[in-house]
Amino acid sequence: MARGKIQIKRIENTTNRQVTYSKRRNGLFKKANELTVLCDAKVSIIMFSSTGKLHEYISPSVSTKQFFDQYQMTVGIDLWNSHYENMQENLKKLKDVNRNLRKEIRQRMGDCLNDLSMEELRLLEEEMDKAAKAIRERKYKVITNQIDTQRKKFNNEREVHNRLLRDLDARAEDGRFEMMESGAADYESVIGFSNLGPRMFALTLQPTHPANNPHNTGQQQPASDLTTYPLLF
Repeated sequence: MARGKIQIKRIENTTNRQVTYSKRRNGLFKKANELTVLCDAKVSIIMFSSTGKLHEYISPSVSTKQFFDQYQMTVGIDLWNSHYENMQENLKKLKDVNRNLRKEIRQRMGDCLNDLSMEELRLLEEEMDKAAKAIRERKYKVITNQIDTQRKKFNNEREVHNRLLRDLDARAEDGRFEMMESGAADYESVIGFSNLGPRMFALTLQPTHPANNPHNTGQQQPASDLTTYPLLF
């Protein structure tokens, strides 16, 4: 049964259009490869889909540059001439921009001011004032952030210090703890570095149960536990 003719027009359905493009593209590349093998021809195909995706085929016996060089020699045109001119024009513009920027930098550093008019000097002064203001605001912001950070650290350290003092006061009020008298044990009761400096107090924990008489039982009386606490005044 003969295949019916398909009307050549744009396929509206996106999925069907993409499927048709993929099938016919593969068929076209297959035909190009057959021409290359059977006829020793040099074939190049460049295709862009509706989504902008590039697909290309070129005969294995020639590179893309060689193919287009041969095309230019055969046709007698220069494909890259206009592109080269555009590149040269763009390069010239970039050099002008670079030269102007370098000049502005030197002027902001106090050089190349002789050629400026009074109005240009006034505008330059205003720009410098705005730049200095922006830098000053940024510096103040950084300093403020650093002060806030240090203040938070100080408050945290003070809270820890106060909590330790409260904990020590609570232990001192406990009847199980007592200050060791100087010379009453192997430890010094109080070690003070200065009247206003940090001090170390040694506290001994009295046993809850009375110890057995070592003369009656022959057992040695257990030593009391010793706990030291640093106090910051």
